[in-house]
Amino acid sequence: MSVRTLPLLFLNLGGEMLYILDQRLRAQNIPGDKARKVLNDIISTMFNRKFMEELFKPQELYSKKALRTVYDRLAHASIMRLNQASMDKLYDLMTMAFKYQVLLCPRPRDVLLVTFNHLDAIRGFIQDSPTILQQVDETFRQLTETYGRLSAGEFQMIRQTLLSFFQDLHIRVSIFLKDRVQNSNGRFVLPVSGPVPWGTEVPGLIRMFNRKGEEVRKAEFKHGGNYVAAPKEGSFELYGDRVLKLGTNMYSVNRPVETHMSGASKNLASQTQESIAPNPLAKEELNLLARLMGGMEIKKPSGPEPGFRLNLFTTDEEEEQAALTRPEELSYEVINIQATQDQQRNEELAQIMGEFEVMDQPRRITSKGDDLLAMMDEL
Repeated sequence: MSVRTLPLLFLNLGGEMLYILDQRLRAQNIPGDKARKVLNDIISTMFNRKFMEELFKPQELYSKKALRTVYDRLAHASIMRLNQASMDKLYDLMTMAFKYQVLLCPRPRDVLLVTFNHLDAIRGFIQDSPTILQQVDETFRQLTETYGRLSAGEFQMIRQTLLSFFQDLHIRVSIFLKDRVQNSNGRFVLPVSGPVPWGTEVPGLIRMFNRKGEEVRKAEFKHGGNYVAAPKEGSFELYGDRVLKLGTNMYSVNRPVETHMSGASKNLASQTQESIAPNPLAKEELNLLARLMGGMEIKKPSGPEPGFRLNLFTTDEEEEQAALTRPEELSYEVINIQATQDQQRNEELAQIMGEFEVMDQPRRITSKGDDLLAMMDEL
């Protein structure tokens, strides 16, 4: 498992979340000024400097349920509100979209180009907000500094860590089903056509060499696909041509998006308890992350700018039905976090927390095992 995976996972899922929210804000005819405020508030919170510094520290991935809690906090960083069913659907769409992108990356290194595609689109959302734009550009610099010198083997380890994180998720998404890139069981269809990875040749030719390294014979074979050479390598510069389209906004054309639990996912639900429940060390890390996210202040609607509820379903009835039919094992609600009793680890955690300024102290901490959401509310 790679300890350099979390920033890529967080930023790409966050990018997908912004794509979906932007599409739903337009679909529900939310006034432009309110929609811009929601996206600006979320992006500003997402790219908070202290939060990014902590995110880029080498660390293991959090569990699906723990990470879902972070995005719940992030989605409510403005005047917009989502109920449980819509938040579940939002997270399902985010995770399945990024899983598809990781699966189809031509090279392991291209997961960085997917991330840059998300950041490029995020810049488009905040082009009139130079302060937030500077935050995003600083994160781009951190990505380049952290991942620019990694070897192909290290990127392969990152890709494998991401695929392990997504391996039990088989949620059907209407866009993928209509485009025939996903089967009815929720598994993706890998293409046998298109450009090959940059730096490789189109399959179909076998070369044989002698002991001196001289080519002595060639043989051709039918590969059964329709491959072409890659036109050029995607740019890893700040404002370059990424070439790769994975990670761009698939909701730019307005069309309804539905999610359905596949039979495989329902059967696996009871088998995924271990991956859903955070381990003690991950819980400590998440507690620190939650404290850093104390800046994600949930704004209470007031004054001339009241809040509003966003529905990720076509109707309220569909939303209510989705809440009733979702398997309980896959419902992301409150996470009970029991801090480990390892004294040394607790002292190290307290020392790290002490480096960050916390404006408001919790009113009362009943135990080290306070639930994460309650802990966030105390910040």
